[in-house]
Amino acid sequence: MKIKDLPDSSKPRERFLKYGPEVLSDSELFAIILRTGVVGENVVDMSNRLIKEYTLEKLFDCSLKELQSIKGIGPSKAMQVLAMAELGKRYSQARKPVKKITKAEDVFDYFHERLKDKKQEEFWVLMLNTQNNIIGEELISKGILDASIIHPREIFKPAIKNSASKIILVHNHPSGDCFPSGDDLKITKKLAGFGNNFGINVVDHIIIAGNNWWNWKG
Repeated sequence: MKIKDLPDSSKPRERFLKYGPEVLSDSELFAIILRTGVVGENVVDMSNRLIKEYTLEKLFDCSLKELQSIKGIGPSKAMQVLAMAELGKRYSQARKPVKKITKAEDVFDYFHERLKDKKQEEFWVLMLNTQNNIIGEELISKGILDASIIHPREIFKPAIKNSASKIILVHNHPSGDCFPSGDDLKITKKLAGFGNNFGINVVDHIIIAGNNWWNWKG
């Protein structure tokens, strides 16, 4: 049955307008985001199928390519799903903003939402002033970390530009194991040494793996 042929009591948009979003199920809210179904399947039925087969959590964890391999999801719908997931992460982070770093756990809280579900490693630099207030952040690389190709210039250039007195290295392990690799330790020691030359202290290196984390100075 097409969505227009359903009674108003079964249409997500009409129910939203009449009762508000709180009364809608996950699939009804998802249907509002997706807007349209596919041939032979209205958007409500499609939303029910997707959530039943994959769950919202798994859908939000998919890459753009992975989403487009699912029946009924093309480039536009895939972007809608990932945009909604990203907004959810940013909202969660905004609800508990970290502006000053006093311990390693503060760094974990600052990066956790954005890194916990990433499918590839991301290497970030968090920049601090003398009072340990956050003054900037920079994504340095994506992909498996290799101590031989991480150049100190890439790390310290944004720190110098932002007049940072300290930096914290941050990256994630998609494997779920937060224990550092040999390259992780090599990179940390290498950059800590260069930091002394630049007058910028490498305060710590935090590795985030799902809901777990490790820190160099721990």
